[in-house]
Amino acid sequence: MDPRITIISERLKPIKRIIAVSSGKGGVGKSLVASTLALILAKKNYKVGLFDADFTSPSTHAILGVETVQPKEEKGIIPIETHGLKYMSIVAYSREEALPLRGMDVSNALIELFAVTRWGELDFLIIDMPPGITDATLDLIKLVKGIEFLIVTTPSPLAFETVKKLAKLLADLKVPIIGVVENMKMKESSLIKQQVTAMGLPYLGEAPFDPKIEDALGHVDALMATVFARKLCETVSNVSLISPRKL
Repeated sequence: MDPRITIISERLKPIKRIIAVSSGKGGVGKSLVASTLALILAKKNYKVGLFDADFTSPSTHAILGVETVQPKEEKGIIPIETHGLKYMSIVAYSREEALPLRGMDVSNALIELFAVTRWGELDFLIIDMPPGITDATLDLIKLVKGIEFLIVTTPSPLAFETVKKLAKLLADLKVPIIGVVENMKMKESSLIKQQVTAMGLPYLGEAPFDPKIEDALGHVDALMATVFARKLCETVSNVSLISPRKL
């Protein structure tokens, strides 16, 4: 057995809830939801960490306006602190270069980062997942005890088709699903809500398509003032998501 797996369990023990923000496919605003959710929880005075586990296209640093990710090394890696969050991303090592990892290399990198990162005590660790059902998804389900999934979709039936597959996999593996957030809503429609409810999952709410988001990227104060952020704040306030569960 890989000794790093035992170390991961010890590293994560002081964390009350670990929430993987995931999606069936890319382009649905998953990283934006993960980053904004982490900021919302931090503003509610929770101790929050944000880990960008999307090795192929990490983007949370751009959303948060973090120019340099340089964690300290002290018996492991200590995440940087920014905007009230503890923050870690593969860009600390890949910088602006592509990271062409395959198969076991992805698993190895993920295990290594989880084993060496010292989060300390947190109420929430938010993980920005790679899109779809990948090696990283399966590895995290295996490695992280008590992990919960928050699924992001758009109103597009094509996006929701992939959500159904992801949700079924998680259900088969008995992984808790907090619920589904419908992002980039542009018109009145209850189609996604009906389908989510029919699957027996909580529909957490919707966030509108907000044209001001692009200009707010990299500027946290502007981001938190957007309609998107305010609506997401209402969404998470209406569910038990913001009540940490003791281990």
